[in-house]
Amino acid sequence: MAIVLVLAGGAVGAVCRYILDGYVKAALGKAFPWGTLCVNVLGAGLLGALHGAGTGTYVEALLGTGLCGALTTFSTFELDTVHLMQDGAYGRAAVNAIGSLLLGFAAYLALHTLLGHLV
Repeated sequence: MAIVLVLAGGAVGAVCRYILDGYVKAALGKAFPWGTLCVNVLGAGLLGALHGAGTGTYVEALLGTGLCGALTTFSTFELDTVHLMQDGAYGRAAVNAIGSLLLGFAAYLALHTLLGHLV
């Protein structure tokens, strides 16, 4: 059952990532990987909320592993950072690398803590 839930969550997460990334790129341009940053921070926050709420195995399979796993992307984050460096945009590469990690962790921690206190 958990495998089916991961599959279903992954299908939704991948589509959401594609749509959100495209929307953000259209709105903010391609000079900085805002789309990747947004999906990663959103996924980290959602995962923090799930863990803070103490959801069960099936909810975590569907929304945590499936949805968040497909929504977020470490490999694209790395690739975006490398492309910035190859383009000589070292400052933006550093902001992307450090900002992604700090914002993702902050979103996770904030929503984990918030939901942990509410539930």
